[in-house]
Amino acid sequence: MTSQRGESAQPAAGGRKGLDKSHYLYIAVIAAVILGALLGLLFPEVGKSLKPLGDGFIKLIKMMIAPVIFCTIVLGIGSIAKAATVGKVGGLALGYFVAMSTFALGIGLVVGNLIHPGDGLKLAPYDPTKKAATDSTVDFLLGIIPGDIPVLPTLLAAILVGFALQKMGKQGAPVLKAIGHGQALVFRILIMIMWLAPVGAFGAIAAVVGATGAQAILSMFTLMVAFYITCALFIVVILGTLLRVVAGVNIFKLMKYLAREYLLIFSTSSSEAALPRLIAKMEHLGVSKPVVGVAVPTGYSFNLDGTAIYLTMASLFVANAMGTPLDLGAQVSLLVFMIIASKGAAGVTGAGLATLAAGLQAHKPELLGGVGMIVGIDRFMSEARALTNFTGNAVATVLIGTWVKEIDNGQVGRVLSGSEPFDEQTMIAHGAEAVDAEEAADAELREKIPA
Repeated sequence: MTSQRGESAQPAAGGRKGLDKSHYLYIAVIAAVILGALLGLLFPEVGKSLKPLGDGFIKLIKMMIAPVIFCTIVLGIGSIAKAATVGKVGGLALGYFVAMSTFALGIGLVVGNLIHPGDGLKLAPYDPTKKAATDSTVDFLLGIIPGDIPVLPTLLAAILVGFALQKMGKQGAPVLKAIGHGQALVFRILIMIMWLAPVGAFGAIAAVVGATGAQAILSMFTLMVAFYITCALFIVVILGTLLRVVAGVNIFKLMKYLAREYLLIFSTSSSEAALPRLIAKMEHLGVSKPVVGVAVPTGYSFNLDGTAIYLTMASLFVANAMGTPLDLGAQVSLLVFMIIASKGAAGVTGAGLATLAAGLQAHKPELLGGVGMIVGIDRFMSEARALTNFTGNAVATVLIGTWVKEIDNGQVGRVLSGSEPFDEQTMIAHGAEAVDAEEAADAELREKIPA
């Protein structure tokens, strides 16, 4: 968990430098998508000739699938072991997170089957053995990128290694730490690759629009609108009902209380930037510090409701666009895979895209060609993902605090009514402390793991 959040928590605490870089990438992707769509509409043949740009980017993402899956699953199993050692709160939190993430994945499948995004595009299936009509220079450059490693054997190996290290107890701690460093390296490479996203998006969108015309733009727009509506309904109806029934709290009042965090998330497209503020605000709301200390950090890795909805809807979109819709059995199998693999999609630019590609590769490798379309619109959906993830973790913290009777209901009422406002000045000190807080918690939990 630490390494996943480390990439974004540090810049958030230390200044705006990292946020500005993310902004540049966001703007570049949007510009690339618009230019690629225009080129494909105005000059279809030129657009189709740019397909190798999208293919090259997809190969780079494929190259990172196995390392991302291996590191995150091994460390994820270790995190489950550590969270479980804190007793009732940890066990309850993990149970809720797994149940809600599975429910969110299921909602994505239901909505995807209702709207059938991507129908009618009939894109050519991805065939890594097929030689494209390109010159030798393009073939040479694409050939430099390593081939992919099978996903399902990697997943099985990661699960076995994770449980083996769990059984080793303290003896396995150095290995877990080394894998954590390896994960940081893998994610750093992935972030570097994502800076090529504008180039990949430009080529992929130009090729798709050149081949299918305005229908591709309409299909992508339909997916984005459906995703935003699904996330909004999930927050208001599902999370709002749970919050009202269990804790007696109005979801809109809680969202108003977290308004500044929403603005921060919207500007950065990542819920990670608001992690220190969420910890401080949940404590100020009246949830006890031990509950917040377990629920929020663990939720940031295991309670990714928005990402779960995105993964299943995007998978169905790609399958329909490629003219090979997934049957019910394949969808259930995909859901089970995503329940496990989505735990690696937390807080790192490109990890969600790698997880999506991993699911498609594991079930139907020929669908990978459609990931190029998702590259172009992924950034447009990132805000909804991040806001849904953040809201889900805020609601989970209140619910868990209520279940274990570690919440001051009087304080909750006063805070949400505005009579006891949050002191923004305390965030200066709290933000500096939050960077090291999780490492200290991890060290404490490691001491409790039996040898």
